[in-house]
Amino acid sequence: MKFYDCAPAPSPRRVRIYLAEKGLEVETVQVDLGTGEQLTESFRAINPRCTVPVLELDDGTRLASTAGIRRYLDVAFPEPNLCGRTAAEQGRIADLLWQIEADGLMAMSEALRNRASRMQSRALTGPVNYEQIPALAERGRDRVLRFLDGVDAMVRDRPFVAGDAYSIADIDLLVVVDFAGWLKMGLPEGAAHAARWYDAVSSRPSAAL
Repeated sequence: MKFYDCAPAPSPRRVRIYLAEKGLEVETVQVDLGTGEQLTESFRAINPRCTVPVLELDDGTRLASTAGIRRYLDVAFPEPNLCGRTAAEQGRIADLLWQIEADGLMAMSEALRNRASRMQSRALTGPVNYEQIPALAERGRDRVLRFLDGVDAMVRDRPFVAGDAYSIADIDLLVVVDFAGWLKMGLPEGAAHAARWYDAVSSRPSAAL
């Protein structure tokens, strides 16, 4: 397999941590999003959507979404389990992933991509240029703050966000909290459950990736 990555970007990091937790070592190619390498003809031939991550399988099949890549890896390499063993666990984790992505990652992207000067005309990922809308940056920031304020209640007194076992939901929530630092935001003071959870998951070796 071959993994197309960009070290600073949050979405590829969700896969890097997943790979590390699965104990998989994959050939990695860095794609420089800062210089627009994802928009070049050579990379468009790999992924016409001009985004990372991309996982190229041994037969040449390319998976070009975080969800698709991790679903493949979950089936191809089922242990250690990161997506839940029972139907109820899998449903709970899927619900959490939806909430974390919609209210956390998407809000963060909205705030950052509509504000950062280096992303002018690149307010959305993909092959088409879209202009920034400053009001969306403010709305995104408000959404992120609301999401971070809710992490303590999301985690509660459980060891991990979905229950007793570390899961893919912990990976994505960690990436959101770390990504928030780019906007100079973080978990609120006094959020004891969230702080305890963050210390536990960020101390795992995979979190350093």
